[in-house]
Amino acid sequence: MSYVLGIDLGTSSLKGLLVNKKGEVVATASSDYPLIHEKPGYSEQQPQDWMTACEQVLGQLKEEVADFTQELEGISFSGQMHSLVVLNDTHEVLRPAILWNDVRTTKQCERIMSEFGEEVLAITKNIALEGFTLPKVLWIQEEEPGIWAKVRHMMLPKDYLGYCLTGNIHMDYSDAAGTLMLDIEAQKWSTSILSKFNIPTDYLPQLIDAAGQTGTLLPTIQEKFGFEKEVKVFAGGADNACAALGAGILDQETGMASIGTSGVFLSYEGPNNKGYQGKLHLFNHVIPNAHYSMGVTLAAGHSLNWFKDTFASNESFESLLSDIDKIAPGSDGLLFTPYIVGERTPHADSQIRGSFIGLDTTHSLKHLAKAILEGITFSLKDSQQLMEVESNRKFERIVSVGGGAKNKDWLQMQADIFNAEIIGLETEQGPGMGAAMLAAIGLGWFDDALACAEQFVKYKGSTKPIVENVEKYQQYYELYQQVYPATKTLSHALQALK
Repeated sequence: MSYVLGIDLGTSSLKGLLVNKKGEVVATASSDYPLIHEKPGYSEQQPQDWMTACEQVLGQLKEEVADFTQELEGISFSGQMHSLVVLNDTHEVLRPAILWNDVRTTKQCERIMSEFGEEVLAITKNIALEGFTLPKVLWIQEEEPGIWAKVRHMMLPKDYLGYCLTGNIHMDYSDAAGTLMLDIEAQKWSTSILSKFNIPTDYLPQLIDAAGQTGTLLPTIQEKFGFEKEVKVFAGGADNACAALGAGILDQETGMASIGTSGVFLSYEGPNNKGYQGKLHLFNHVIPNAHYSMGVTLAAGHSLNWFKDTFASNESFESLLSDIDKIAPGSDGLLFTPYIVGERTPHADSQIRGSFIGLDTTHSLKHLAKAILEGITFSLKDSQQLMEVESNRKFERIVSVGGGAKNKDWLQMQADIFNAEIIGLETEQGPGMGAAMLAAIGLGWFDDALACAEQFVKYKGSTKPIVENVEKYQQYYELYQQVYPATKTLSHALQALK
């Protein structure tokens, strides 16, 4: 049986997903690596750690799967977006990678938007935020000129790993779109943005489709693990785009709600979408000539974890959330806004903070817990509503993944708040499955993403909205939308006093 390997290069670990031609997961393996927090707001990682983790994963799979080295045919990647890796002219790493969740670049974002903001939005369909790659490049230019003088290659994490495996440097369009340096309609590096900010075009990788072949395993790696076939390596894509592919988000009527530490509401967009004027992210997809849009809630699952750790540390999540279905929609007049670390969509506001509104003596710990779940879902509905209004459509189905898919009451809440059918995945392997699918498509196992999804993506369960709950939640959601403008000034003032 032939295999493909999807490698998901995440923020805290690298995971390998071995899949056969039937779309069955044969084995998984993972290896962790550390984060570096040198100063508040800084988040970095040593790129070499990714390659070490990759070799550990290959070794684990070799031990676990008897015919792994005989039958592996292709490898592709899903990677954390935006994080910046810089190399010198001999391909040596010059400094730790600056990660997507690093927030040191506020000044550089302000510079981009003040000097070239309209042009950046028109070209990239996004506004400058601390997570993107371009502000990180400017930070190195301004704060580490000695390093910048040595830079000759810039790339994202999965592309560095691809270089380590093949000796070649490429970047796919979905990851390139997250750099704030790609003309996403022309699908080429923007010469006007690069020229404006003094970035040589040849510092950036050659662009390629996500399922495009970038090379084969280097002989040293081929021999080290004893692979018998020539193992082809394919570019791979951004983690959210790969997650969407792995969840079968291939039409404009199906959305995806992903609730992890942060939350994402994501939608497939056709080739002609002109963007949301910065209200939502719009990126090139791993599917050729397509885009995807997404909104982000910074503290989705993080809000629930914070609440449990602070107020119910001795309870399990199952215990904390038990019987919340007995509490009426709206938690008996209690609203929670999940802005505990700021917010991204639709309020790009690093200084806003969360709140409980309507708290009284009748509310119990269970009420607060349910209000948090509702607030997280309301926040994701903000993105859903923007997509539906701006694109004149209605989501009929939403694939729920992550923590929100693990609790039946939360699934019902999503169906009622989103007013759509909620479905789950039989095997929720997230971005790794999308990466494996890209390798399968690249190898020619399937003609296109749709054919691959029919074989690889399998759904389970269906939760339909309850009409009376939909109506009640719509009333609460309209009130929820009023909380941000009502609390913004006070919240900012409180942050200034800290």
